[in-house]
Amino acid sequence: MKDNFSLQCKGYSMYRPLYPPELFDFLNAVVQTKLNAWDCATGNGQCARELANSFQHVYGSDISEKQLSEAIQKENITYAKEPAEQTSLPAGTVNLVTVAQALHWFNFEKFYEEVRRVSAPDGMIAVWCYSLFSVNPEIDQVMDEFHFDILEAYWDRERKYVDDGYGAIPFPFKEIECPRFEIKCNWNIGMLEGYLNTWSAVQKFIKVNNESPVPALIERLKKFFPSGESAAVRFPLPMKMGYIL
Repeated sequence: MKDNFSLQCKGYSMYRPLYPPELFDFLNAVVQTKLNAWDCATGNGQCARELANSFQHVYGSDISEKQLSEAIQKENITYAKEPAEQTSLPAGTVNLVTVAQALHWFNFEKFYEEVRRVSAPDGMIAVWCYSLFSVNPEIDQVMDEFHFDILEAYWDRERKYVDDGYGAIPFPFKEIECPRFEIKCNWNIGMLEGYLNTWSAVQKFIKVNNESPVPALIERLKKFFPSGESAAVRFPLPMKMGYIL
C-alpha cells in the first residue's frame, strides 16, 4: 500500500468531506452481528468514528503514523500502524471490514487473504470511493480540465479505479446490491482550496515543479464564489459490499 497522504495529514482531517449518515444506516441494517469492525486505511478515523456508534469495538489500521496522530479518539476504537495486507487482528473475529477511499492502493490478492483470515463466519466487507465533485456545468468544466489535463501525469495509475467508480476493481465476494450514495457539502472558495491541496497529484506536482497548481485554479474559480459565498458540492459515492465466504 502506498502512503500518499502523510504530508498533508492536517489538511486531510480539516478539508476531506464527511460520509453521509445514510451510508452508515445501510451498513447497520445489513450487518447483523456488531461485535468487531475493522476500518482499514482509517486515516484520521472518519469512518471508524461512525462505526463506533454501532459496533462494540472498532479496529482502525493505517500505514501513516501522521494520519493516525490526527485520528478521532473514542473508548471503543483501537488504532494501529499496520499495512492492509498484514494485521495483528485475531483470526475469525471481524464482522465488518470497511475501506473508505483507499482500496485502490492495496495489493488486492494479499489484502483479500487477510480479510478472509480475520473475518467471522458471518463477516462482510464494504468499500467505497469518490472522485470528482460536481457543482454546475461551468465549474465542472474547469475542474475536469484541472484533474484530467493539468494533473494527468501526476496521478498514480491506481487512480483510474476511482475515476471508474470502482467498476473494474477486483471484488471476489458474494456481492449484494447497494444504494447509490452521495456526499453533499456546502463549500466556499477557501474550503475548496483546502480540499484540493489534499490531492496526492497536487503534492506530486509541487514536488516536481516547486510550485502549486492550485492558486491559478482558485483565481479561475473565484468568480463563481463572489463575496465569500458558498456553493452546493456533490460527490457521487459508489459502494461495493458483500459476504466474505
